[in-house]
Amino acid sequence: MKKFTEILSIFAVSALALSSIAGCGAQKKTDTADTAAGSSAAVIKIGGIGPLTGAAAIYGNAAKTGAEIAVEEINALGGDVQFELKYEDDENDAEKAVNAYNKLKDWGMQISLGCVTTKPCIAVSSEVFSDRIFALTPSASSTDVIEGKDNMFQMCFTDPNQGVASAEYIKEQSLGTKIGIIYNNSDAYSTGIYNKFVAEAEKQGLEIVSTQTFTDDSANDFSSQLNAVKAAGADLLFLPIYYTPASLILSQADKMQYEPKFFGVDGMDGILTLENFDTKLAEGVMLLTPFAPDAEDELTQKFVEAYKAKMGDVPNQFAADGYDCVYSIYNAITKAGIKADMSASDMCETLVATFTSPEFVYDGLTGTSVTWEATGEVSKKPKGMVIENGAYIGMD
Repeated sequence: MKKFTEILSIFAVSALALSSIAGCGAQKKTDTADTAAGSSAAVIKIGGIGPLTGAAAIYGNAAKTGAEIAVEEINALGGDVQFELKYEDDENDAEKAVNAYNKLKDWGMQISLGCVTTKPCIAVSSEVFSDRIFALTPSASSTDVIEGKDNMFQMCFTDPNQGVASAEYIKEQSLGTKIGIIYNNSDAYSTGIYNKFVAEAEKQGLEIVSTQTFTDDSANDFSSQLNAVKAAGADLLFLPIYYTPASLILSQADKMQYEPKFFGVDGMDGILTLENFDTKLAEGVMLLTPFAPDAEDELTQKFVEAYKAKMGDVPNQFAADGYDCVYSIYNAITKAGIKADMSASDMCETLVATFTSPEFVYDGLTGTSVTWEATGEVSKKPKGMVIENGAYIGMD
């Protein structure tokens, strides 16, 4: 969700020590990750935007740290491709995101990681399109982000895909017979998932017994919504929402002794690290995500170890998406022979052609044999997760 132009001329670049960002609301010590020490290669400037402070900071700091780890690994290789990464804070606000984008553009951004959250990314995607800067967002999932913008790509599932996949998964796994839904009708992310879930639920023969809504302004008391879905007999509550309102719903459901199965989407990832939240309330919560930190493959374990060293915590899907964004861009740059002295617009056209080529396939943390459509939509498989003993465990 952001943009960037210009280039660094060729000369030796010293590595800047990169301090990690602590959890939600933590103060950032630096915003850039430079080339590896001793490298004489010119750098390609990558810019990112996300909520590094405020209520959604868990998402932004995770994506930022994942991207930083990837940049550090790539630069340490000492090859011809070297990156400089700079992240700006948008506090999950669209206007601030555009301002952050303009700062990155003035800095000389050549490639963008877009924005982390949906509303800011929708605003920034228009700027990226007009400036012809290639952008790959780690986690902004609305189709509004990519619609009509050939240079805007997504690493995460689109909202429609999440809605369809959730309904399919609930049916295939026989997780519930009477479905209740609580969603945010003032949020593009939540509404997009909800609409597709309802359509697919009908195809799958799932019975939706109650649908309840809220807005950003009313996301503090869910007693009426919970009473309604409970009275309707819902044995599974679908929550296509972010983790902050989800944490309140879990807490308030517990107080009224309502114990359905809870099923969420990727926006719920991060709930276990939410400050002052009793993680016992999330026990048994299910969600779809492309990343399982308990996976035993070498790539995942190496990333989890690196993330823990920087942040002192287990990485979530947003961190993995940030990592995959940088590595997929690196692979495309290497494949296409892109050089740091190319203009941002020339890089953009080359990367668009590379990402949409049938021959370009990416294997990463959040999926294998990952490809992209000409629309910018990613193609990869979600994984079912359940929270057990305060950790995400694969259900498949």
